[in-house]
Amino acid sequence: MGRRTRTLAAATAVLLVTACGTDGTGGADGTEEPAPSAPGAGTETPATPDVTPSPESTGAPTLDPAFAVEPPGRRTGPVTVGDILVSSKATLDPGVVERIADLDGVVAVTTISLSNVPVENKVYNLAAVDPAQYRLFTVADSADFQDQWDRVARGEVAVASALQERLPLQPDDFVQLGSGGEDAVHVGAYAPQVEQIDMVVNAKRGEALGMVPDNALVINTGETAPGTLREPIEDIVGDAVSVQNLDAVARYGLDPDAFLSVQILGTFADAVGVFNYTPTTGGRIVPDPVWVASHITTEVVPILGSVTCNKYMMPQLKAALAEIVTQGLAAEIHPGEYAGCYYPRFIAGSTKLSNHSFGLAFDINVPGNGRGTVGEIDRGVVAIFKRWGFAWGGDWSYTDPMHFELDRIVRPG
Repeated sequence: MGRRTRTLAAATAVLLVTACGTDGTGGADGTEEPAPSAPGAGTETPATPDVTPSPESTGAPTLDPAFAVEPPGRRTGPVTVGDILVSSKATLDPGVVERIADLDGVVAVTTISLSNVPVENKVYNLAAVDPAQYRLFTVADSADFQDQWDRVARGEVAVASALQERLPLQPDDFVQLGSGGEDAVHVGAYAPQVEQIDMVVNAKRGEALGMVPDNALVINTGETAPGTLREPIEDIVGDAVSVQNLDAVARYGLDPDAFLSVQILGTFADAVGVFNYTPTTGGRIVPDPVWVASHITTEVVPILGSVTCNKYMMPQLKAALAEIVTQGLAAEIHPGEYAGCYYPRFIAGSTKLSNHSFGLAFDINVPGNGRGTVGEIDRGVVAIFKRWGFAWGGDWSYTDPMHFELDRIVRPG
């Protein structure tokens, strides 16, 4: 066996972000300061970038000093690349991490925290990391993109280069990592990340977002095939912890032998809890039946009649629809053009989930309110839904005016 190193980022919070959303692509409009990209980022084997610091690079004022950590300095140590991702809903026991690190074939490991953030109906995998350690598990071009790691240390977010054309940003290049208008984080760089991780922040930012510390582990297996280590790792962590291959075989789709978990950030995290599911055929997923029984309900609501949604959203949905009736706007919602609330599947042509998978979104008045249009839906109806804690897809960078989703918890009086 070759070199054995161990990279254990003690007490480091890393957030797991899984992307999911609608089919359209979004981009930043009217950007005042474009976030830097590593040249060659987004290709399978990008050329070594000639990094040019952006106007707010190292040495510039920190945008939000409350979330800054010690800058990582230049890379030290070899780039090992992430081959396996272990994720749990709870902090991994240090003894478990040690046993995995001691397995023959394991070259290096780093602990992270895992969670997910919805951005305009796409659920992204977010990682809160120690930049100096995590960078060693990315590709070499990303590991050596110094401006990226300096910005993460200063409290900004680095985004996977593949999302540069699809991530819906605010005009000033801030992305919302929480709900209800809080936790907007400046996008500092685009560059390749560990497979299945879409966005990266530092540990202090992760702690502020409420992430479970050290509930995941990125593993490098060197010349050992990751598949041969899966069973030994599963024997150590048990059935309640997900073990997912990140190697080239798994790169082109989700590992079919792994159950996956979603842990949503934001004010409505209780409405999701821990969402375990297994990918299946035809773009479908099979959620944990226990989760479905405890979170999904079918009830009669004003105007629409019987709907199946997340039970945590149902009181707000009923209250909003009742107010629409009271305001004389009921005729502006057409029950025959309601397109549903809860449907657990990937977004077409992707391995991303949307808030519909959790029963936290609904589509109404589908004809005349297609993606990329201003939509025909009555703006008085929109205003009432917003008042009751729903975000409207018509406000997005790539509009979806038929779509409403839970944005914050509002308790009916």
